[in-house]
Amino acid sequence: MKLSRQLPLNALRVFEAVARLRNFTRAAEELGMTQTAVSYQIRLLEEHLATAVFIRKPRALQLTETGAQLLPKVSEAFSLLSDAMGEARHSVGETLEIQSPPTFASHWLSRHLGDFQRKAPHLSLRLIRNMAPDDCDRIPNDIAIRIDSKPWDGLVCHELLQLQYTPMLHPKLAESIGEIRQPADLLRLPWISDTNDIWTGWFDTLGLDPSRIRHANLDTFGALDLKANAAIAGHGVAMLSPFFCAEELASGRLVQPFDCCVGDGKSYWLVYPQARRNAPKVRAFREWIETTLARDLAARGLEAFASTDTPTPA
Repeated sequence: MKLSRQLPLNALRVFEAVARLRNFTRAAEELGMTQTAVSYQIRLLEEHLATAVFIRKPRALQLTETGAQLLPKVSEAFSLLSDAMGEARHSVGETLEIQSPPTFASHWLSRHLGDFQRKAPHLSLRLIRNMAPDDCDRIPNDIAIRIDSKPWDGLVCHELLQLQYTPMLHPKLAESIGEIRQPADLLRLPWISDTNDIWTGWFDTLGLDPSRIRHANLDTFGALDLKANAAIAGHGVAMLSPFFCAEELASGRLVQPFDCCVGDGKSYWLVYPQARRNAPKVRAFREWIETTLARDLAARGLEAFASTDTPTPA
């Protein structure tokens, strides 16, 4: 029997898009189809399998057990087909999509990507800033930078670095209380960062009670770049990383009163689908980012932030 009769390839292509985007409308837009046509293809697939692949809820779309088992292999198959087509075109005009948390994208990656572009001039780069929790549930098209305390199932994961954090603030805010001579002086200032969670370790190390802190009425939802900008504007003290704020510290827009730093138990990871593990563009980016990060950390005396990479297979 012909392969096209054995496998509903068009329905599988539609399934992969819907499952990845978790949305029929967005999948239809990506595929250039109507939502009715997308729904029809999913129905054909479910009839072919004799079982449902999605649980449709009013405001959510969830994979069934069958759909969850099907998605990794379908994604890998289409990735392999895409790689085969790319190799057939000799990688001319190829695009590398890089998904990244906003702060890493703006404060490090975008500042160094020119070097990678010079090393891989045949690649077009697409840098996407991702922040929503749902982003970490989606399989990246090519590669992604993600933050967590452990690797992801179903993806190849390379640990890049573990950041340390310490209080930073604008010099004028520090001057508003005369001078900051000891950590306890920071308790007299408003704080942007939430001190009721991971940052209590910084206070515990110095024997301080974080319950005495006055919190600024500002919620940045954990975005480090927003915290840094709020601190630069003088709105309060923020727990920030010297890795991201080197320029701000050098220019005097921020000051770091004390050397004591704490980690948050999380790492930055480079992740990509198993099907992408041998793609030349993925290998090239992985080698580049690991080398460039190590060189940058060493130049700034931040070697302690580096992680010893142990690839975690899917």
